[in-house]
Amino acid sequence: MSDQSLGAIAASLERVAQALEAMRPAAKAAVQPLGDADAYHWDAATGSLLAVPRVARVPLPLLRGIEDVRDILLQNTLQFARGFGANNALLWGARGMGKSSLVKAVHAHVAATGRAGHKRLVLIEIAREDIESLPRLMRIISAEDARFIVFCDDLSFDKDETSYKSLKTILDGGLEGRPENVLFYATSNRRHLMPREMVENERSTAITPGEAVDEKVSLSDRFGLWLGFHNCDQPTYLAMVRGYCDAYGLAIDDETLRTRAIEWAATRGARSGRVAIQFVRQLAGEQEKAV
Repeated sequence: MSDQSLGAIAASLERVAQALEAMRPAAKAAVQPLGDADAYHWDAATGSLLAVPRVARVPLPLLRGIEDVRDILLQNTLQFARGFGANNALLWGARGMGKSSLVKAVHAHVAATGRAGHKRLVLIEIAREDIESLPRLMRIISAEDARFIVFCDDLSFDKDETSYKSLKTILDGGLEGRPENVLFYATSNRRHLMPREMVENERSTAITPGEAVDEKVSLSDRFGLWLGFHNCDQPTYLAMVRGYCDAYGLAIDDETLRTRAIEWAATRGARSGRVAIQFVRQLAGEQEKAV
């Protein structure tokens, strides 16, 4: 065989080797060890936990009008932090009534009480669009010597979505199941996490309507705690406003505060904790104070 033929064969083999190298799956990035932060955001694209140095949250005592659900979620979280039985929680209901604020405030309160009676408690936020990566996150944190609340804000599913099945498997019933050091807390405006018309459509078009609806609705049944949040009345709203004013040192007499707070709520068409804090920010700005 001529040198020219050998050279051509060698060149061909080199191209094949390069093509095979390009087709080889990239090595997975090593999982970074957990840092010292108490809160993280799950980055599904890179499979990493991004520390959140400063969490935007309201102190627990300032959350008014939701005392019943506050006490239930706080007790559940304390039980979990101490290694006792605890449930996944779904906080559902009216917008602006403190669902996500309560989750973050309860976590901060428990984490700040000291770790003498329980292990380190870490809050991890997962975006709604990353729910399908939840099993991967669970595998990573299950090996850590800490306890975790995985939190998804504004969780809901639309028609034809199937990512809810990943959540069902993790919450209850999957082969791996939920690690013993993890709880899942979610907030939603929908009690069953899906629009009513979607459930009704399943019922009307299915051969066995009950089974089709159960497949969708059973997702919310996987949460041991259902905590409902409802629109507040005027006295509760005014108590929220006064509580925020006192906490942030805003000087204003009760009658003026009442009149302005009611007017502010009327222009927003709602009374809620969110409307209350927005009004207080306006007052703070007028008094040249930060909130």
